[in-house]
Amino acid sequence: MELKTARLTLLIDPNKKAAFERLCAQRDLTASQVVRQMIRDYLAQHGVSYEPSGAGEDEADAPARPVRPASAPRKTAAPSKAPAKASAKSSGARRRS
Repeated sequence: MELKTARLTLLIDPNKKAAFERLCAQRDLTASQVVRQMIRDYLAQHGVSYEPSGAGEDEADAPARPVRPASAPRKTAAPSKAPAKASAKSSGARRRS
């Protein structure tokens, strides 16, 4: 099993994506699990070998990862400002004269 991961982004038809995710859920698998298996199968089919990231690394040899203390707050995006209420003039309402 890979110890390190990298992101793979792809574009797919939304209906095809939804059907794929439904099928994965019916089989109690995540889409990521199925895609990773398809990639392993494709590499094997074409005779491509690779060593999974992190394979053969001892804990002592592996670079230390920074650990966030459980009490440390998570960084979150700043809340967006609510739009100001529109006045009668700017909202399209007209005054009778």
